[in-house]
Amino acid sequence: MKRIKTERGQSLVELSISLVLLLLLLTGAVEFGIAFFQFVQLRDAAQEGALYGSMNPTDTTGITSRVQYASNSPINLTTFTQHCSSGNRICITYEDVSHQCEGYGITVELVYNHQIFMPFLSTLLNRSTLPLKATVTDTILTPVCP
Repeated sequence: MKRIKTERGQSLVELSISLVLLLLLLTGAVEFGIAFFQFVQLRDAAQEGALYGSMNPTDTTGITSRVQYASNSPINLTTFTQHCSSGNRICITYEDVSHQCEGYGITVELVYNHQIFMPFLSTLLNRSTLPLKATVTDTILTPVCP
């Protein structure tokens, strides 16, 4: 009889250990899914900005507005600012700054710092954020080069 009771306790310990590991895997999958969803939103917003920039390459304010209002979920893009240094940002660059006309390229880059919510992952990576970066390059269609 004692042997049966010991085995019941052993099963409970095995269940608790395996349940913890399964929950860690599940939260890791959720973390990855959220980060991927945010990356897709960044990529789509960068595509919107590059599309607008291909028709209006000198209107950097318009490009920034197009990116900011592309979507507000899951990331609020209206908080992004147009600069190329740090933080959540929109960076607009040209293949050739002196030729912002037909045939040259315009690049819109968005960078967002994803807040890691899984405690063990942030300890493992030794950081609390994960930078997500989406870059889209488009060909300028108008105006015609002089």
